Amino acid sequence: MPHAYLVHRPPPAVAAVLAVAALLVTAALAGALPPLAATTLAGAAGCALAGVRLSREATLGGRDRRAPRRRRAAALLDAAVLVVGLTVAVLPLAGGEQRANVAAHGLAAAALLYGGGLLLLPGHSRLAPRVRLRRAVDVLGLGTALLFAGWVLLPPGDVPPLARAVTVCGAGVLAGLLVSALAERRRRPGAALCRAGAAAALLGLADLVVLLAYRAPAVATLSAVAPLLAGALFTAAGMARVSAGDPALGTGPPPAWPRVTAPAAVATLAAGHHLWTVGSFTPTAVLLGLAVIPPLVCRELITAADNRYWASRLAAREAHFRALVSGGRDLILLLDDELRVRWLSAAGARWFGLRDDEVRGRRLAELLHPDDAPGTLARLAAPRGGQEPLLLVARMATGDGGWRETESTVSDQRGVPEVDAVVLHVRDIGERRRLERELHRLAATDQLTGLANRRELMRALGARDHGPGALLLVEVHGLGAVADGAGPSAADGLLLTAARRLRDVVGPHDLLARVAGEEFAVLTDAGPLPAYALGGRLVAALSEPCPTPGSMVRLRVSVGLAELAGAGPEDALRQADLARRRAVQLGRNRVEWYDAYLEEQLVRRLDLERELPGAAARGELDLVYQPVLGLADRQPVGTEALLRWRSPVLGTVLPAELLPVAEDLDLIGELGRWVLDRACRQLASWSAGGRELWMAVNVTPGELLAPDFLPGVAATLAGHAVPPHQLVVEVGEPRIGRELPTVVARLAGLRSLGVRTALDDFRAEHASLAQLRRLPIDLLKVRPQLVGSAHDLHRPLIDVVVSLGERLGLSVVVEELESEADVERAQRAGCPYGQGFALARPATAERVEAYFEEFPTASR
Repeated sequence: MPHAYLVHRPPPAVAAVLAVAALLVTAALAGALPPLAATTLAGAAGCALAGVRLSREATLGGRDRRAPRRRRAAALLDAAVLVVGLTVAVLPLAGGEQRANVAAHGLAAAALLYGGGLLLLPGHSRLAPRVRLRRAVDVLGLGTALLFAGWVLLPPGDVPPLARAVTVCGAGVLAGLLVSALAERRRRPGAALCRAGAAAALLGLADLVVLLAYRAPAVATLSAVAPLLAGALFTAAGMARVSAGDPALGTGPPPAWPRVTAPAAVATLAAGHHLWTVGSFTPTAVLLGLAVIPPLVCRELITAADNRYWASRLAAREAHFRALVSGGRDLILLLDDELRVRWLSAAGARWFGLRDDEVRGRRLAELLHPDDAPGTLARLAAPRGGQEPLLLVARMATGDGGWRETESTVSDQRGVPEVDAVVLHVRDIGERRRLERELHRLAATDQLTGLANRRELMRALGARDHGPGALLLVEVHGLGAVADGAGPSAADGLLLTAARRLRDVVGPHDLLARVAGEEFAVLTDAGPLPAYALGGRLVAALSEPCPTPGSMVRLRVSVGLAELAGAGPEDALRQADLARRRAVQLGRNRVEWYDAYLEEQLVRRLDLERELPGAAARGELDLVYQPVLGLADRQPVGTEALLRWRSPVLGTVLPAELLPVAEDLDLIGELGRWVLDRACRQLASWSAGGRELWMAVNVTPGELLAPDFLPGVAATLAGHAVPPHQLVVEVGEPRIGRELPTVVARLAGLRSLGVRTALDDFRAEHASLAQLRRLPIDLLKVRPQLVGSAHDLHRPLIDVVVSLGERLGLSVVVEELESEADVERAQRAGCPYGQGFALARPATAERVEAYFEEFPTASR
């Protein structure tokens, strides 16, 4: 608050003025100072101090809309106080006969200024007719009593006209000011203090007017010092509070007894003093005394009517609230300081089965469940800084010996005299809690399988204490094909079968959840090895044939395992998912364990999948060439084009890592066309230099079976003017088993174009030897392991391969020759051609061309 409230703690300046006034009065009483001079100095000092303070309030700014009105009110009150001070100050300067008139004129001017300032104070409210009537009767009663008191206190004999006018008018003005100040004391204490100050200041001036009109002894003027000082200082203090917002002192109606007893007390005291000093009343005084009685009687009648009105209102409201309480479902308990039940509403017997005589006087703890009572009582006893109601959830006893879930709102009303209790509003929340549990169950359950869902799994992972445990992520493959063939209902049936089998395998304390369409998760507290064994049992259970309408389906399963020690929910799920993806890549129907190296591999796989699209357009692809030499004369007869990806982000990527990613991204056709075009361009360049070598290009079965493969090869050969017999198309033997008839047709189509064909990675097994006659190929590429050593059991097998190749018109090429011993064994076995690091390493086109320069006659 920016202003001090003078009544509570007087500032030093106010204390100094009061001290000076006390010294002046003491000096005047002792005869050291003329009484009128002491009155003038004390009154002028108080008014001067109050005037300074009111001037500051009149110049203070404000942002609210009432600031201009408040400044005008402060200015008028400041002027009123200054008029009072000037009036008192000029009294010693005026002649003896003119002092009463000067004081009367000052009183009139101050009254007008006070009236204007008080009317401009903010916060006025329109009064109801009943209140206005009560206020008017109060003013009339107090004014009549003050008029009677002033009349009988005047000296006997003739009354000067000026004293009579001041007494009559002053009584009414003082009554109005005092009644309004008393009425506004709580709601607008600052405005009430200003009214009290105005009443005191005007009373001081009126006292001086009467004393001067009667030419009373000079010492009598000292009686005006106290009201003059109080009036000035009270006015300044009240205006300071108004400027600070005039906060209310409290609620409730103002007390009625001062307005009733004050007039009677004033009239009685005045009459007693008059009888003591004079002994009889004049007829005018008797009439004025009798005039005090009617307002008092009217005030009593009004009070009685008000009491009847408020009693009826109170009875109606009590009946209204009693009807609300008795008809409500909430139980209301009133507790004393020891938390004993003092009263309970009718809902106790109706909804809780608690009779009044059984509950009244019992402690609250006796009504609560033993498990809930300590915590509830502790919360009730804990200090609370705010005023928000306390909310308690506990089980409460019922009349039939059961327990009911309740929620109680606690309100401490011990500071309210009419209540003086701790109030508990108790409501039954059992049905709501049941619905909440059901909603939680539905929100945490997969609706198809009845298992926990992903949300519940994440909650369970987050609730763990980071102890030992494992998370297994299970993916079931093949449901999409079943849905396409037999319909969605068949796929749902398989999901239910899988969920039942998983439930039969997992332990009773393990959490089984469905986290996605075909993915399940098992959260177990078992250690790593038992969890791995559990994963194996899950794979075995899900791999059993499952019945579907019209057939049996064997599902394939991939399981990823991640340990939970020190891992958060998201990390654990991510690690298990990485392990599951690894299981998918390695062939499914297996359990894979997460480790950091696995994550590095999968992160690299993700990087490959992100960077590979557009690598050809960015110029990041390259070819290296590995020469193929004749083993008899070590002369180059051809080369094999090998793809390299020179990624600025990932470095050099070899085909073994590149091609699986390209197949998954369906980019293998684009890469194959780029390799064929670049190889044919290089072959055309070498052919133009007079070297007739073949160029081998690897293709996958997917490329070979593409409808546009043969036209694309023919167009590339024609575009670079390459003789078809110089191009060799290689296809891996292990990958053609399922599509053998179509592969045979496409290889025959290549041979019809004049392109030679080769079978790469020939395994020389019984089935491979049997289908060798069906494949239209020109070259057969084998590994050194098939050649073996001179005493190896594989030696007769390579003889069979070489002999069969000669009979079928095939040339055998031994690849991956890493040492001179491998070269000699291949040569002794009768293989005509070889390829490997022992003969020539893969190199760029420029290095290979320089290598060819060492063999000027190389041409096959």
